[in-house]
Amino acid sequence: MVSRILLLSMAFLASVGLADPAAAQTALKKVRIGLSSTNVSFLPMFAAYHKGFYREEGIELEIISIAANLASTAVLAGDLDYNGAVTGVIGAAVQGRPVRVVIFTVDRPLLFLASKKEIKEPGQLRGKKIAGSSPGGSATLLANQALRHFGLEPGKDVTVLPMGGTAASRFAVLESGAVDASLLSLPEIIFAQEKGYNELLFLGDVVEMPQNGFGTSEKKIRENPDEAYRMVRATLRGLSFVWDAKSNEQVLDIIMKQWKINNRGMAAEMLRHTRRVLTKDAQVKPESVQLLIDLQRESAKVARPVTVAQVVDYSFVDKARKELGLAR
Repeated sequence: MVSRILLLSMAFLASVGLADPAAAQTALKKVRIGLSSTNVSFLPMFAAYHKGFYREEGIELEIISIAANLASTAVLAGDLDYNGAVTGVIGAAVQGRPVRVVIFTVDRPLLFLASKKEIKEPGQLRGKKIAGSSPGGSATLLANQALRHFGLEPGKDVTVLPMGGTAASRFAVLESGAVDASLLSLPEIIFAQEKGYNELLFLGDVVEMPQNGFGTSEKKIRENPDEAYRMVRATLRGLSFVWDAKSNEQVLDIIMKQWKINNRGMAAEMLRHTRRVLTKDAQVKPESVQLLIDLQRESAKVARPVTVAQVVDYSFVDKARKELGLAR
């Protein structure tokens, strides 16, 4: 089942422009990572790709589009090497599956709660419908958190509809009128505001919870630690590159190329927002990770306690930071 999904997802490579003939060198090792979306919060990974950091680490990176809740199954089956949805990795670990997060690149959601034009205050969401993601997926968990922030109980005061797909598809659902509000990323929130939809909340202001990075199986960590290290090291180089003010123009070029943005001003706005959520050292506060763990436990109805140490392995990040000379 998972293998069939991966085969069907191969066309994704052409759509995001990652099929690079130069990467097909025999010296490079093909490595597959699954992403549930390709929004701009994955900028460190795409920057590392476009700058050639993965190739320099001996890796030909292949990105597969796959739902977050299926990616960990694919990793454990050997159909994927890494899962780029850390919510999916932690969700699987909470349920006792042998996977670990090895790097975090985003420590809070780059998501905005947008509503229909007639809904101008959060309280007006009572009795309404919000588009989430898959059950237990990031957008669903965050929609619940946003509603509670406003004193609204998900499932009682407001219906959160589990929907697969990307922020672009959630924007399309909002435009269709099937829901009253939706969680949007960039550049969808910019398009939504241009069309008169309202931004009720930037989720990063009220929720500090890891979003992006990647994880893998304990078997991969045990049997192929060098590959895991090189993946982490290349991604960490991409994260540092995005933070480097001297790289601004190159980063804007990457944003415009990767996300097919023709307006440089919009690309600059996307970069500004993205830097609001990026980690500085590829790690997040333990309490933030624990929040995600506990939300996943609640979603999966797992009663036993689960600690950060059971779902995260920072050893590769620590080694890469030391070798790259990056100060904490």
